[in-house]
Amino acid sequence: TGPCGPCTEIFYDHGEQIVGGPPGTPEEDGDRYIEIWNLVFMQYNRDASGNMASLPKPSVDTGMGLERLVAILQDGHSNYDIDLFQNLINAIAKIADCDDLNNASLKVIADHIRSCAFLVVDGVVPSNEGRGYVLRRIIRRAIRHGHKLGIRQAFFHKLVAALNKEMGEAYPELTRLAPQVEKVLLQEETRFAETLDQGMTLLESAFADLKGDTIAGDTVFKLYDTYGFPVDLTADIARERGLKVDMAGFEADMEAQRERARAASHFEVAGGDDLNIDISTQFTGYDNLTGENAIAAIIKDGVAVEKLSNGDQAMLVFEQTPFYAESGGQMGDHGEIAVGDAIFTVTDTRKQGSAFLHIGQLTSGSISVGEQVTTSVDGVCRQQTAIHHSVTHLLHAVLRQILGDHVQQKGSMVTDDKLRFDFAHFEAIKPAELREIELLVNDKIRENLAVDTKVMNIDEAKSTGAMALFGEKYGDDVRVLSMGDFSVELCGGTHVKRTGDIGLFKITSEQGVAAGVRRIEAVAGLHALKWTSQNEQIISDTTELVKGSRDNLISKVELVVEKNRSLEKELQQLKSKLASSQGSDLAGQAIEINGIKVLAAKLDGVEPKALRDTVDQLKNKLHTAAIILAVVNGDKIALVAGVTKAETDMVKAGDLLKMVAEQVGGKGGGRPDMAQGGGSEPANLDAALASVEGWIHSQIED
Repeated sequence: TGPCGPCTEIFYDHGEQIVGGPPGTPEEDGDRYIEIWNLVFMQYNRDASGNMASLPKPSVDTGMGLERLVAILQDGHSNYDIDLFQNLINAIAKIADCDDLNNASLKVIADHIRSCAFLVVDGVVPSNEGRGYVLRRIIRRAIRHGHKLGIRQAFFHKLVAALNKEMGEAYPELTRLAPQVEKVLLQEETRFAETLDQGMTLLESAFADLKGDTIAGDTVFKLYDTYGFPVDLTADIARERGLKVDMAGFEADMEAQRERARAASHFEVAGGDDLNIDISTQFTGYDNLTGENAIAAIIKDGVAVEKLSNGDQAMLVFEQTPFYAESGGQMGDHGEIAVGDAIFTVTDTRKQGSAFLHIGQLTSGSISVGEQVTTSVDGVCRQQTAIHHSVTHLLHAVLRQILGDHVQQKGSMVTDDKLRFDFAHFEAIKPAELREIELLVNDKIRENLAVDTKVMNIDEAKSTGAMALFGEKYGDDVRVLSMGDFSVELCGGTHVKRTGDIGLFKITSEQGVAAGVRRIEAVAGLHALKWTSQNEQIISDTTELVKGSRDNLISKVELVVEKNRSLEKELQQLKSKLASSQGSDLAGQAIEINGIKVLAAKLDGVEPKALRDTVDQLKNKLHTAAIILAVVNGDKIALVAGVTKAETDMVKAGDLLKMVAEQVGGKGGGRPDMAQGGGSEPANLDAALASVEGWIHSQIED
């Protein structure tokens, strides 16, 4: 559908020495005649029914293949013959120690390093959705072809230097971001290496056992679900070997898994998601926190009703409201809706289509549809939420300035008491960088930049340099929020008037939440002051505990830590001596059964990890022995069993330990000569140890 018309294709004849015939002939699959140019004469607009309407302004859509033209100029008959590819292919061949420069895997990797590098330069990071998943698939396909060439170490990221040498002059952004591209690719290679080795081993086994030409859907699902082996990679490998994949079987297993996940989920969708509310609510809360409005609809238990009584939980809908509905990561407003003696407490505000749902409870009186009421937003909560929302814009701009332009927002949550900001970045942020980020955000707060908003069409907004979030849907008209000339973004949320209103910004944590995605949690305004005050109190309390001052607090704490380590080491030595002493005493308690000295005993005041050394000492002292020792710590039991090597033909340490562990509510295992485990029923330990003698008799007799 859409603009279309006849086309003409221009081919280049590479000469009779190359196999292949003219287009349209049975021999056309060869490389002699290569299409280099395509022109489409746009005459019609085809609709969904196939009807063709003449275009008011016919045109020519023309496109020439740059690399194919270069191949002609450089006397090559394939894109891979040109210098841009040949130098990359040589670099890969050197890493792979491959002499065959026509190897198809070399060509695939050369093609993929270009695609992947420029995707990363453009701000894409590997992920499980959208364009991030496309990047992940391309990287993994390249790594698999490296695997086919016999490369077992990380290699793909090393090709960025060769690519930059070829294309960096024409694309300076590649040169500037090359170190970041290498880090992203190396991280993904490392993640995928283990998956690839495991998956290929299982897949080769499946190929060996295959009857027919189709890989079973449950095999594909196991590779994907248990080992993280991508389905498209399985399909690629199968296709190379002339095999098919039972995708219907795979999808059936996937759906069964989804059903299990849904059944196990404890989450419920809030009421109203399935309602068809034919009301469009206008938001008036940018400038006002109160309003006089008529109730347009009342929803109770998923059904529209005319009236609410005291104690009823419901959702109110208005044609106008100052309440902000949860959107763009910003929480919905709280507040009150009142008329006379009736008060409806709003605990959340959400969107359902174009309608705003005011969710809450009627705490007094009664209200009805059509009644004129006063809507009042909780101003303190709104202001603190606006503070946290505004500071996320500053944080986003600062992250891009300090970490690089690859940083892009991947999600956010803004409430009255904190903010959470997820963004694309390939490694943990260093403590020094975090301090720099926090300082620069606070610098911009102190500059007291004006926060301005303008509504304009989307094209005009983009021309101002306003940052739009990838994947977000925007209408024809958008709201552009600028903070001086430091931050310009599209945003429909509520904000402070000047950055100085934010007051103070403090980062409380930084962590990874997904591959290539980091998360910063922070507080601002009043909550930043509270957080700082609490930390001041912690410092003060710690100073008092170590009998120091703020000036020498770190050195005092270091002394305490060092002394603690020394005491722990000394205590461990004493406990080892105690265990050894008890072990020496225990040797005399061993009983002999058919030439094997058997010992089952409980030790007191011994660290569980000292049991193993004690068992080794007893084995050396008794020469022919089967030993099991236990130590109780609270309601936990540690068990270690040992059998001298010559006697493992008759008694195995793993079997001995398992027999005792099962009686004390535990389990364990290990080698024939040494095993360890535990239990959780100390009351049964004495009886379990007493059963060892009879069990040894039965083993020897068997």
